[in-house]
This record gives sequence, structure tokens and C-alpha cells, in this order.
Amino acid sequence: MKLNLLSCDAHRPDRRAISKCMVEISSISGSLANELTDILLEGDAVDIEVDDKNTATSLRALRKLSIDYEIIE
Repeated sequence: MKLNLLSCDAHRPDRRAISKCMVEISSISGSLANELTDILLEGDAVDIEVDDKNTATSLRALRKLSIDYEIIE
């Protein structure tokens, strides 16, 4: 499944937790997750592909981090 991460509405977003979440729910490297986290927190949308086996868990993790997303596929 593809997700478009739109924004992070947390008052004080935890960059490390967001990066770690991206690595856990998708098949990207840690350095790419750090870059995508910076892009997301600057206000731009980010596309990631999520492993289908843990979709509900992945979406719950994003909601806990106050990340708004939309499902593309």
C-alpha cells in the first residue's frame, strides 16, 4: 500500500521517533527515513510504501505521532 504523508501536527514532533516509525513500517533505510522526516516536518508531503501485512499497525503508529496521511493505493 502507498501512503502520502501530508503533515505532522504535533506541538513538538519527535524526529527520531518519526524516522524510526518510517523504517519499521516500510522498506527504507535509516538515512532515507531521516531525510524524509526532515522534508515532512518542513511542510512538504512524502510518499512511502507500507508493507501490506501490518497495515493497521502502521496506520495506528502514524496517528500516534500526529502524522496526517492519505492512502494512495
